[in-house]
Amino acid sequence: MMYKQASYDEPLLREIKSGTSYRFPSVESETAEIPKKLLRRELNLPSVAEYDVARHFTRLAEMNYSVDNGIYPLGSCTMKYNPKFADEIAANPLFRDVHPMRPESTIQGNLRIMYELQEYLREISDMDAVSLQPLAGAHGEFTGMRIVRKYFEDRGENRTEVIIPDSAHGTNPASATMAGFDVVEVPSNEKGMVDLDALDAAMSDRTAALMITNPNTLGIFEENIVEIARKIHEAGGLLYYDGANLNAILGITSPGLMGFDIVHFNLHKTFATPHGGGGPGSGPVGVKKFLSGYLPSPVVRFDGRRYSLVDSGNESIGAMATHYGSFLVVLRAWAYIRYMGSNGLRHASERAVLNTNYLEHLISGIYRPSHPAPKKHEMVVSATSAGKRASDIAKFILDNGMHPPTIYFPLIVHEALMIEVTESASKSDLDRYADVLLKAAKEDEESIKQRPSNTHRRRLDEVRAARQLVLRW
Repeated sequence: MMYKQASYDEPLLREIKSGTSYRFPSVESETAEIPKKLLRRELNLPSVAEYDVARHFTRLAEMNYSVDNGIYPLGSCTMKYNPKFADEIAANPLFRDVHPMRPESTIQGNLRIMYELQEYLREISDMDAVSLQPLAGAHGEFTGMRIVRKYFEDRGENRTEVIIPDSAHGTNPASATMAGFDVVEVPSNEKGMVDLDALDAAMSDRTAALMITNPNTLGIFEENIVEIARKIHEAGGLLYYDGANLNAILGITSPGLMGFDIVHFNLHKTFATPHGGGGPGSGPVGVKKFLSGYLPSPVVRFDGRRYSLVDSGNESIGAMATHYGSFLVVLRAWAYIRYMGSNGLRHASERAVLNTNYLEHLISGIYRPSHPAPKKHEMVVSATSAGKRASDIAKFILDNGMHPPTIYFPLIVHEALMIEVTESASKSDLDRYADVLLKAAKEDEESIKQRPSNTHRRRLDEVRAARQLVLRW
């Protein structure tokens, strides 16, 4: 059975005409307690009845595709199913409605959850200290890079460069640049891993850090990661772990065992909290002991009797967010980890790896993998091996009621299809997805250019759309 989205010719909210609607109180009303100087003179809000608003957003929801509808194999994004028990816990008013400025004595339960999550993440990553402050994965990267910068400033070392592999996530060079570093890119070798000779050439006394994820963006485990760590440390630099692909190694290995000094976690990826359409998010940062004083403040401590928020140390880079981060996201991740336990987390990673390799096996006769190596959490194939463009394959998948993978990334693979099915996909999901991919490869060129034809919006004239932007409000 294939999921089919609903399709409505839905107008914009301000285009809906209602017979009756809610009226805001007049500025002159006795009930208006806001000073006039703080009021907007013209709100310019649409005049729409509540029932029309409810119906409008219900129809939009029915037209939307989500992790609750079916497989969502966006490579690198780890779009796994979000368990409803965690949402229910986060919706509890005793958590949801707690004001962040309440005295510590009245939020001991919240602080305990934060403390326990810090400890769970510390153990999972084999780091020594964790801060929950950063509000997203990229925010965690930026936090880590600020730690790197301040660490070397305190040591009086003028290290200005951060080395990044050519297969890295785009946020890596952005975060390093925002923190004031120059980015040095190193190429991948024929196996899809870091070219060690190129790494040697890139390192110097200006090297502050190497940012890398493992498994990497091609879904391949860096077999020389211990050697890479040794080289960076001997050069006086730090090793930074991008936690976007952590879902492949839970309970099997860890950044700490590989030799990393700093790591950020994507709670919305690895620990099944919602991605949230731009928010909320959470990107905690873990460090080795010698960097613990640099973490953002505050962190949660437990003295055996009570939990409290304290400064990380004299070297702290300061606050990276108001209060103490995205608590309801932290709460969901805590609930997920408690529910799964150590064995459950490891099983999730093992199943994610199994699912990826099973799907690759099903389609490998048509879609050639970018690099012939066992895959971990995701795989990258080139649509050219099927004689198609990646965008055409993606539109064909949409027409068959499924979400397409990430396309045209990483940039080092021509016409890339980057597929990450996670542990949330069943065998029947994978069989159906493989079937659609194989059918797309056999579709004649004229027919596939007409896709999608079953979705609410048909195929755009991409050249015209790029040249003649039409923006409505």
